[in-house]
Amino acid sequence: MKAVSGKQMCKALERAGWNLIRIRSSHHIYHRDGAPRPVPVPVHGNRTLPGKLQRAIMKEAGLAESDL
Repeated sequence: MKAVSGKQMCKALERAGWNLIRIRSSHHIYHRDGAPRPVPVPVHGNRTLPGKLQRAIMKEAGLAESDL
C-alpha cells in the first residue's frame, strides 16, 4: 500500500465527495451525506500516516488504493 500523509488523505477524501466540516486541533473531520459517522484525519505536516490508521480511514470512508 502506498504510504500517504494526512494532507494527501484529505485531498483523496475531498475528491471522493467528503466535505470538511471542522478542524479540531490537528484533526480534520470529514462528513458525507449518507455516511454513518464522520471520518477524522490527523494532519501533522507532511508526516505519513501509520499503516493501520491509513487502512482504517480508507475502510471507513470507502476508499480504494486507486483513489489515493
